[in-house]
Amino acid sequence: MTAQLWCFGESGNAYKAALTMQLAGYDWSPVYVDFFNGEARGAAFRALNEMGEVPVFREGDLTLSQSAVIQLHIAERTGKFLGRDRNETLRWLMFDNHKLSAQAGPLRFLMNFLPPEKRPQGGIDYLQGRVKSAYKILDDHLAGRDWIADDAPTIADFACCGYLYYPEPFGFDRKEWHHIDRWLDGIAALPGWKHPYDLMPGNPSDRAPKEDI
Repeated sequence: MTAQLWCFGESGNAYKAALTMQLAGYDWSPVYVDFFNGEARGAAFRALNEMGEVPVFREGDLTLSQSAVIQLHIAERTGKFLGRDRNETLRWLMFDNHKLSAQAGPLRFLMNFLPPEKRPQGGIDYLQGRVKSAYKILDDHLAGRDWIADDAPTIADFACCGYLYYPEPFGFDRKEWHHIDRWLDGIAALPGWKHPYDLMPGNPSDRAPKEDI
């Protein structure tokens, strides 16, 4: 049975789930969510996920939402990418959810997907400070090691990288974070890896010229 993932290319949170399934060799297919035209706020999508968020995973009678829950399900189902120390993997999964993606996602949205006149500079400055603190923690942790939670890749790696391959600027420059840069190259070298815009449908070029976003 092929699993379905409701997602769209611009979503780093959806990318975490999609990348985990892709690298685990899971049988899945994407279902495009037209987020920028309000589909996630509509009644049909809310019936699927009352939180109005992607990703949503469905396989048979099982429906899951929240990227970390989906990643954990795939790791446990396949026996891949959970790591030898489950608690350490989950520790970094929660770090990403609370400290890294929780800042990077909104920051990227404010800086790239709102019209320039609607971008709140105070909020952007605040989030940039927060996300740079998270980058430093991650960069320092990766000094002298290839992977976040184990000596092989885990879902913690696929969570923390969720927003870090996107080309749109949002306060992250790989050249400034040498250990993160090397680690991202390592993930991209894994068999089956794809960029989020290649793995999931939907990206800015599908919708409008950059200056009109």
